[in-house]
Amino acid sequence: MRRFTQVDVFTDELMFGNPVAVVHDADQLTTEQMADFARWTNLSETTFLSTPTDERADYQLRIFTTNTELPFAGHPTLGSAHAWLEAGGVPQDPEMIIQQCGAGLVRIRRNRNRLAFAAPPLIRGGDVAREDLLEIMTFLGVEHDHVLDAQWVDNGPGWVALLLVDAETVLSLHPTAADAGRFTDVGVIGPHPPGSEVDFEVRAFTGLVGPGEDPVTGSLNASLGQWLIGSERAPSSYVAAQGTVLGRRGRVYVNQIGNDVWVGGDTVTGVSGMVHT
Repeated sequence: MRRFTQVDVFTDELMFGNPVAVVHDADQLTTEQMADFARWTNLSETTFLSTPTDERADYQLRIFTTNTELPFAGHPTLGSAHAWLEAGGVPQDPEMIIQQCGAGLVRIRRNRNRLAFAAPPLIRGGDVAREDLLEIMTFLGVEHDHVLDAQWVDNGPGWVALLLVDAETVLSLHPTAADAGRFTDVGVIGPHPPGSEVDFEVRAFTGLVGPGEDPVTGSLNASLGQWLIGSERAPSSYVAAQGTVLGRRGRVYVNQIGNDVWVGGDTVTGVSGMVHT
């Protein structure tokens, strides 16, 4: 019997964010057992907390989709940190939680219910080749004059992203998985009008969740923040909405502090108990 928590991430109200399943005390579980359990939960990600092998870390985290293991993912990072703290975890540094995962050590700051992680470095960045961009535009169903820029923004899952002219265009997209071609992890972002409740609208189309659309995506928002703040297309602090088309109210708080881009959101426990694994 192991402790089990399901956390809704990037929301302050249950059922309006992105859920992650968290299994505690997973040191004795094999990779196969973790993968089997993740398939059973049928959530976009399931995580497993265990004792770190790096003395600088507070815990070790492994992250599984229903069909693969990820070195890093954003909403599982915040949801797992929430579950670890709620279970009585005490970080070595009261100001900072250190997570060990496949991408290395990830720093997490906390402020009451809101947690934020430092965006990890990109595995792949830079411009998107013209032929690749045309294929992605066909998948999304957008014209060239709707696209302001495109970049590789891969920090683990494989993201490529397009900056569109406005949030309305982002919300109007209706891509189908059959048209995805080689690109199964595509992010889009567009600005809301000045004075709106939020600054940007984000959507994430990914084969990791179905294939389909991810409700709220920490890893994508992390790399988008690095790209847009770094290129001065976004202010150093902004709020992005995600999940609107899916009936969610995801809110992602992106801030640049020094050389780091921090990606934060509220977290809410939805399920807690024990699980047989």
